[in-house]
Amino acid sequence: MSNSKYTETKLIHGGISIDERTGAVNVPIYQTSTYKQDGLGKMRGYEYSRTGNPTREALEALIAELEGGVAGFAFGSGMAAITAVLSLLHSGDRVLISSNVYGGTFRVLDKVFDHFNINYTIADTTHPDVYETQITDDVKAVVIESPANPLMSVTDIKAIAEVSHKHGLLVIVDNTFMTPYLQKPLELGADIVVHSATKYLGGHSDVVSGLAVVNSKELAEKIAFIQNSTGGVLGPFDSFLLIRGIKTLAVRMDRHVENAEKAAEFLTAHKAVKNVYYPGLKSDSGYETNRRQAKNGGAMISFELHENYDIRKFFESLELISLAESLGGVESLVCHPATMTHASIPADIRKKVGITDGLIRLSVGIENINDILADLEQAINAAEIK
Repeated sequence: MSNSKYTETKLIHGGISIDERTGAVNVPIYQTSTYKQDGLGKMRGYEYSRTGNPTREALEALIAELEGGVAGFAFGSGMAAITAVLSLLHSGDRVLISSNVYGGTFRVLDKVFDHFNINYTIADTTHPDVYETQITDDVKAVVIESPANPLMSVTDIKAIAEVSHKHGLLVIVDNTFMTPYLQKPLELGADIVVHSATKYLGGHSDVVSGLAVVNSKELAEKIAFIQNSTGGVLGPFDSFLLIRGIKTLAVRMDRHVENAEKAAEFLTAHKAVKNVYYPGLKSDSGYETNRRQAKNGGAMISFELHENYDIRKFFESLELISLAESLGGVESLVCHPATMTHASIPADIRKKVGITDGLIRLSVGIENINDILADLEQAINAAEIK
């Protein structure tokens, strides 16, 4: 465990960073399913790798320290993590969700948890006073994304946590877009933080994983039970890859954000661009709130082109930037939320919350910014309807 107060140092030395048995500076990949016992009831700390594995344990200790939580848990995907957390709810409970959340979170509530009579309501978490009016007796939790996917809307996590706790709600924050390097929801009052660690934490588009961190021993015991009982754990090799990715998070995020700020300015000034959604812009409605609770605006941007531009042609014309699902890797990616990440949300709901058919989401990579901007420029020019 790191004694440093600096996140940059904790990323490298936090959690269980050295193998005590050998002194290896990287925790080994304990690629085993089971462990020899010295006798009945005489274990050496581990019995079966679904229940516990040294490589996964090192990762879980690391994310707990980075988020400032009591315990961390590693899962096979971000959706496995959010599913485990939502499994804390009971039949008849209702959960409030931010008006634009990841489509997978919406889908699991709309199509899976509804089978167990666990319901949801889409809430306006960007206005705490409006949000409070949506809390009914059956609401037991709120799921917040800030910035939210894909419109980058910002929620005042501290304010929503205060209102929620007044009504006895569990506050769950998806911190995927910001990571603990840029934002720490538990310090702002959240009870649970979840990550699709596939994204910035892994950082190299080579591992699918999810993480959860809790702020109390009671929640830790409950999530540990759910994790072991349902079994959606992260394997040791993927845990090793994720630890390796996290070590370079600070330097990667600094470059991601540097590029994103320049890309947002470029898009804002471009005659072809109708709207830009990026909380790092002073003109953005969430700028002041985001500045109070996060280090900067992150590296995700969404934008819309004017009607005389064909977005299909835009996507087809990109050369450096790839059209692909996911985000947060070293490479720049674009996606079309309406048909990709948020296709599981009905069209009428997408329209209501502002996810238009013309919305483009850009995950700004760490390539040379001049190459990123040049690719955007030529693809936009190619998309103009003459």
